[in-house]
Amino acid sequence: MPLETYPPELPPIPPQPPIDPSDHATYMRLALDQAQESPPKPSNYRVGALIVDGNTGAILNRGYTLELEGNTHAEQCCLSKYASAHAVLEEQVGEMLPANTVLYTTMEPCNLRLSGNLPCVDRIIRTKGEDGKPRIRKVYIGVKEPEKFVGDNQGRKKLEENGIEVVHVTGFEEDILRVATAGHEK
Repeated sequence: MPLETYPPELPPIPPQPPIDPSDHATYMRLALDQAQESPPKPSNYRVGALIVDGNTGAILNRGYTLELEGNTHAEQCCLSKYASAHAVLEEQVGEMLPANTVLYTTMEPCNLRLSGNLPCVDRIIRTKGEDGKPRIRKVYIGVKEPEKFVGDNQGRKKLEENGIEVVHVTGFEEDILRVATAGHEK
């Protein structure tokens, strides 16, 4: 129905209630929804990610594997789009992020990129404010990265060595891996 003929007597749809910042399952489900937007390919995992203000629960940005041009990962897309929206380079995105930003990602962030792109772990670590303090202080993951492409991913270890807490949100492993590996040979 064209907008101009829409019955004016219907009330507008109210805004969605905010998500409680401690409702990690809801954020992980939303990240999984993002992963499903990624095109299935045999050479990539379909991953979804969100950056969230840890104090208010506001979703700052969303991303998924191959959302942007090139061989882009979900975390990379989140940060790149947020930087673009704030007219800064991705390297400066930390200057725009709230002090207590958290990242939700369906899969452990990569520590090695076969494409030569900067690994997502390094992108997360460099999100520092003008005061030099990290802006992403906590990363919630749904699953550890399978060893198919790069072997044993040391992403979690590197994040923790840099003072970033990594928390496994349980209960989504089967769904995440099903979505992540769509397009892979069985």
